[in-house]
Amino acid sequence: MKKWYEELFENYGFKYDSETFTQGTLNECDFIEKEIKFDKSLKILDLGCGTGRHSIELSKRGYNVTGVDLSNSQLDRAKQKAFEQKVSINFINADAREINFSNEFNLVIMLCEGAFPLMETDEMNFEILKNTFKALKDNGKIIFTTLNGLFPLFNSVSDFINSNSETMNNNVNTFDLMTFRDKSTFNVTDDSGIEKTLSSNERYYVPSEITWLLKSIGYKTIDIYGAKLGAFSRNDKLTTKDYEMLVVAQK
Repeated sequence: MKKWYEELFENYGFKYDSETFTQGTLNECDFIEKEIKFDKSLKILDLGCGTGRHSIELSKRGYNVTGVDLSNSQLDRAKQKAFEQKVSINFINADAREINFSNEFNLVIMLCEGAFPLMETDEMNFEILKNTFKALKDNGKIIFTTLNGLFPLFNSVSDFINSNSETMNNNVNTFDLMTFRDKSTFNVTDDSGIEKTLSSNERYYVPSEITWLLKSIGYKTIDIYGAKLGAFSRNDKLTTKDYEMLVVAQK
């Protein structure tokens, strides 16, 4: 039986690229470039790359990028876009929990809930973080966004998602304070105009958890900020109003 995130990303590439939350690619890549000091010799792994929006933009700027995603449908859209924009990217269909890269990349990015934290258990999410560490070379860096556990304590997740998605609507959520998991039922319309009703289960993390998880794996420095759409910045202190947090850590 397919998981909710597998069903969601079937035949959803065009709709995904039109979503409000995917429109900040250029400025997000500006932030990434600054973090790696514009060094074009570095190898980048885009984990949970989806339709390849960050992979393609970074490749257009001269970087060597490998994109990995679980969804063949999303990767097909990514390959089509890369071909149209005349960039060469190694796109790989793989599960982030099972990748076997070792000491290969200078930077790993996981943006817009790419891979992490969509998994059904905390152990699965942790496995993804461990795989990013293994994939990185010494002094390598990871940049990722994840759901901010402080947000649902003070705000309505349903209201936020319903007002920020063009295709996901009628979102009904139940947030569990014991597990910090949000169970949600929502409708989504795919690229063929077919409407599906899906039930998701996503993990929200508080900053101290992320810091502890990354330190336990071996990351040496961990910085956490608020993740503003298309405006990533080290100047944004994380608050209860931020739906996502931006994490920058170094091996």
